[in-house]
Amino acid sequence: MAKTLQSSLLTESNMALFVDYYELTMGKADFDSGNNAIGTENYFVRFIPQGEYLIAAGLEQVIHYILNLRFTDADLKWLKESKTTPDMSDDFLDYLRHFKFDGDVYAVPEGTPVFANEPLINVTGRSIDIQIFETYLLNVMNFQTLIATKTARIVHAAGGRTCFDFGARRAHGRDAGILAARASFIGGAAGTSLVVAGQYFNIPYVGTVAHKFIMDRPSELAAFRDYANSFPHNTLLLIDTYDTIEGAKNACIVGKEMKARGEQLRGVRLDSGDLLALSKAVREIFDEVGLTDVQIFASNDLDEFQINQLLAAGAPIDGFGVGTRLVTGANFNPLTGEGGASALPGVYKHVERIEGDKVTVTMKVSEDAGKSTLPSKKQLYRQYDAHGHYVKDVVSLWDEDIENSEPLLVPVVDKGELVYSFPDLAAMQEKTKTELARLPAPCKRLTDAEEYPVVLSRGLENLLEQLKQNRQH
Repeated sequence: MAKTLQSSLLTESNMALFVDYYELTMGKADFDSGNNAIGTENYFVRFIPQGEYLIAAGLEQVIHYILNLRFTDADLKWLKESKTTPDMSDDFLDYLRHFKFDGDVYAVPEGTPVFANEPLINVTGRSIDIQIFETYLLNVMNFQTLIATKTARIVHAAGGRTCFDFGARRAHGRDAGILAARASFIGGAAGTSLVVAGQYFNIPYVGTVAHKFIMDRPSELAAFRDYANSFPHNTLLLIDTYDTIEGAKNACIVGKEMKARGEQLRGVRLDSGDLLALSKAVREIFDEVGLTDVQIFASNDLDEFQINQLLAAGAPIDGFGVGTRLVTGANFNPLTGEGGASALPGVYKHVERIEGDKVTVTMKVSEDAGKSTLPSKKQLYRQYDAHGHYVKDVVSLWDEDIENSEPLLVPVVDKGELVYSFPDLAAMQEKTKTELARLPAPCKRLTDAEEYPVVLSRGLENLLEQLKQNRQH
């Protein structure tokens, strides 16, 4: 019998098992021992792999998962019959069958600049329930925050020039391609090449032609004419299939023909070669024949460092398509070879336990300082100067009042019900732009960025000292 083909795409009906197995083993052990106290898990990022800030992204998908998570009969039947899970009892599987989150979530809104070791999401609920969310929450938040941040750096380097996401074909999976388009838009990209992202998220989608289109005609000029006839209101020509300079000259011919018809050649794209020298030469060719409004776009394995270098050298480039290094969140500098893995080290850690009237703060203590965590459910406050610019952030105890500061963690879910109105992506993108303008310029430098001050509140420092003394005794 032929094997049944699978798309391997997750849907709402089969996403419950997007868990690491230990979330189920811990849950069953808690169930068997009667431990289902109220706890709080805290999402934060241990360190920022590139630069000094992050753009929070992915919360909407996390909340959708938390509020819609259901274990189907098929899921539970598979768990019961799996040889890997022989100890999954009927009673615990029945608990999962009736799973519905009825706790609380506080989080930093998407599009907010944040920093290392700051509490970004608090999930409070029954112990068994909140640990089930760990893998999905980390998968979504770490990835989308990484991509939104990478895009914000690219857009900053571009200095107001248009930037597009061209990365779907190099993404690490299909979901990654779609969510990268979403996150890149939050980070400041003007649009994406991926049409399904336009359908899902109402993101502008863009595209021109591939080299195949040019090679499939008797001549480059014929190809340009065909495309201009089909898209007279949005003609952008790829001019490096054979010879970029000759391609620019052919584009000039079509541009003048369009102008005579009352149309306009929007631009041309460079996708290979010395982008600095070629962009200058192409600009001269168009300007000499009066096509000064024709824009030049560039692609070809670009990132913020290369864009910054091109523009600093005077490249007359009006926009950029960025693919591989955007969609993978590449954490390296190709000019210096410095960098590391393309991943964000966000974690989800237990910080508080409530049983009856007893509140116990929890923390991980490690000889490796980078692995230790801050105890207690926490709030994050931001302080501003008289002009509205960021001054410093304060990580505080949850019920601690920090004067002249704005709390950043806002209520999203209350007793299992959504209480936060998610803005559309355009509003999230505008928030990113507005908030980054309030971050001091030295903190946004591509290299040697200044560290933004994040401090602990007096109450949190006192708690840490008290816990330290208790351990010593």
